[in-house]
Amino acid sequence: MGIEQGTKDTILEFFVQAANKHDFSLDITLNVKGAVITGTMISAKEYFGILSDLFGEGDEVAQNLSEELSKAGNAAASNDSEAYFIHMKNTKVYCGDSKPTPSQGEILWRGKLREIDGFFLGRIVDSRTKKEQ
Repeated sequence: MGIEQGTKDTILEFFVQAANKHDFSLDITLNVKGAVITGTMISAKEYFGILSDLFGEGDEVAQNLSEELSKAGNAAASNDSEAYFIHMKNTKVYCGDSKPTPSQGEILWRGKLREIDGFFLGRIVDSRTKKEQ
């Protein structure tokens, strides 16, 4: 059973489905096209809920965006089919030996499962940004 290019890692998809169906979270680090992305995997519902909250206090357009994001989160939570995206919070992206991008703040990240080259469990904690944790 080989892994063909463009297919999803079934173990990673299993973790994503556990997050989506059971509100499970997991510290994880991904390899994506040479970049290293580290953070906490969350459910699609939590991801869309956080995004929705960011827009909820704004003008009419922002409130409409907030409602649509909330609906997307509810739809994702009720979806029992295969997963296509992974969602993360407290994300840092490393390219080479440089400082992570972004270097500060609580950052949400969403990526296609088919684009992930590899992963390991756990987050990278950079001693330069350890004070934020």
